[in-house]
Amino acid sequence: MATINIKLVKSLNGRLAKHKATAEALGLRRIGDTTVQPDNAATRGKVASIGYLLQVTEEK
Repeated sequence: MATINIKLVKSLNGRLAKHKATAEALGLRRIGDTTVQPDNAATRGKVASIGYLLQVTEEK
């Protein structure tokens, strides 16, 4: 199954509570945190909602 690497590159300070919760759901707490998630519709939706805070790279 394909996966995507997600890295938090901007701070969560001052962001909407909804966006902070989404980052937490992805396992991202502070700048520089990285997580590997499955490449599916649910993960893509989370990434789309807070994409301005993230750096995403795809793996196979």
